[in-house]
Amino acid sequence: YQTKDAAVQAKNDFAENLSNIAHQIKTPITAISLSLQTLSEIPMKNEYEKDKMEQIKKQLIRLIHLEESLLVLSRLDAGTLMFQKEDVDVFTLLVLAADNLQELFADSGTFIDIPESGEMAVTADLNWTMEAVINVMKNCMEHNAGGTVHCSYGQNPLYTEILIWDEGDGFAKEDIPRIFEKGFTGYNGRADKKSTGLGLYLCRKAADKLMHPIRVESEPGKGTVFSIDLYRDNLELL
Repeated sequence: YQTKDAAVQAKNDFAENLSNIAHQIKTPITAISLSLQTLSEIPMKNEYEKDKMEQIKKQLIRLIHLEESLLVLSRLDAGTLMFQKEDVDVFTLLVLAADNLQELFADSGTFIDIPESGEMAVTADLNWTMEAVINVMKNCMEHNAGGTVHCSYGQNPLYTEILIWDEGDGFAKEDIPRIFEKGFTGYNGRADKKSTGLGLYLCRKAADKLMHPIRVESEPGKGTVFSIDLYRDNLELL
């Protein structure tokens, strides 16, 4: 019992520390954001200054995403997230997820293909299931810039399967077991400097909490396929 209590306390302390760090990050983020707003009102003298300003903006966006991810992680680790069961149409779920990434897709010149396969309802938490889907779509987009991210879905008596895949470089074989690890940013043997290493980790954590198994298949040069299974009445198990 003492060992169990100590483990629970350590987990709660870790979650609290993550939350504290995330809140502390807000202060410099706000200061940087205000400074950028002031600087943006001053005409840039040359392309070099414009380029540097864009770099700062991109890093600020990355910091904001990091802060948001840390807050979510702290709530997941503390077990304080509440999930709400409702009927969700799969096509609507995919479209809403893609809409959240519309600007990123446009900037990268990447297309997303979501063919409608008729009405198909699942019982799930819309926001958190969509969060998992968004992270998978974003991962496929980042490593398939200028290409197309494909989606499909199907249903059987036990579960609904969502497939999301790209035609990018694919994962190196040794990377596949690690892609859902916290902090892992390697891809096809390379480190992705744009990644915080938290997106797919959050995706797996949310999927586990929602009882949505998520799997990945990949081959170098042939792209990557993610599959998410949404079991019927899965939230009854929470």
